Amino acid sequence: MIVKPFTTRRSVLAGAGALAAIALLPGCGLASERLPDYRYRLTVEVDTPEGLRTGSSVIAVRSILLPKTLPDAPVLRIEVRGEAVTVDLGPRGVLFALLRGTTRTDWAGGAMELVTPHPPVVPGANQFALWHQAMIANRGLHVVPRHAPLPPNPRRDSIPRPNDPPNAYPMLVRFGDIADPASVALVDPDDLAASFGKGVKLRRITVELTDDAVTTGIEKRFVWWDSYENLQFDGHRLNDSTTLSSNLNHLDISRGY
Repeated sequence: MIVKPFTTRRSVLAGAGALAAIALLPGCGLASERLPDYRYRLTVEVDTPEGLRTGSSVIAVRSILLPKTLPDAPVLRIEVRGEAVTVDLGPRGVLFALLRGTTRTDWAGGAMELVTPHPPVVPGANQFALWHQAMIANRGLHVVPRHAPLPPNPRRDSIPRPNDPPNAYPMLVRFGDIADPASVALVDPDDLAASFGKGVKLRRITVELTDDAVTTGIEKRFVWWDSYENLQFDGHRLNDSTTLSSNLNHLDISRGY
C-alpha cells in the first residue's frame, strides 16, 4: 500500500526543524511573534493476548507567528522536537507511531489541535493566537479521535484526495527486519492483528500536556541510524514516491530544533 502525497526529503529539509505552515490568517503584524512553547505526552495503548502494552513519548512544540508578506504566504511556523512512540509487543514486534500522519507531514505539531475546540471569534484578534491559548490551557488526558476534519492547507494539500478518509491518527508502521529500514510497512490502525497476530488491537491514542522532559534515545534501536541521516529509508537521497520506504526518513522518527 502506498499513501500519497508524501513529503520528499528535500522539501522536509527545506524548513529546518521540520517547519510546517498550517494556517493562513489575516491581521498579522510586521514582526514575528513567538507564542508560548508547550510539551505533550503522546501515548499509544495496544491490547494483546498477553495483556495491555503501552508506549509514550514527550514532544515539544514551538509556534511562531510570521509577518504577512504575500497573500498566499504562510503566517505560522511550527517546530517540533521529540521522537516517535514505540510500543514493544515482545516476539510480535514493535509498533511505531511516527511524528507524521498518512497525509499530514506535520501531524506531531498539530496533535493538540485535534482535541482543542476552536475558541469564539473575537473581532480584531488573531484567532490562531486565541486558539493557541486554548490549547496550552487544555489540561487533562484527551483521546485522539479516529477521524476528524483537519485545517485546510493550500500550500501542502493542493492535490485533491477525494478518496482519503479524514484520518486523525499518526502514521503507524513496523519493520519486518529492524536492521533494514527498507522493510518498513504500514500498520492499519483498525486491524493491528494483520501485522502482529490474532488478538492484537489498538485500544486508544491519547495526548496530554506535560512538563516532563522531551523523550530521547530512539535512535539506539536502529543500527543503521547514523548512515541514513541524509537518505530515505530505501537508501536513496530523494523520494521517488513509489514505495513507503522511499517516502520516509529519520525526521519522521526523531526531530529536533
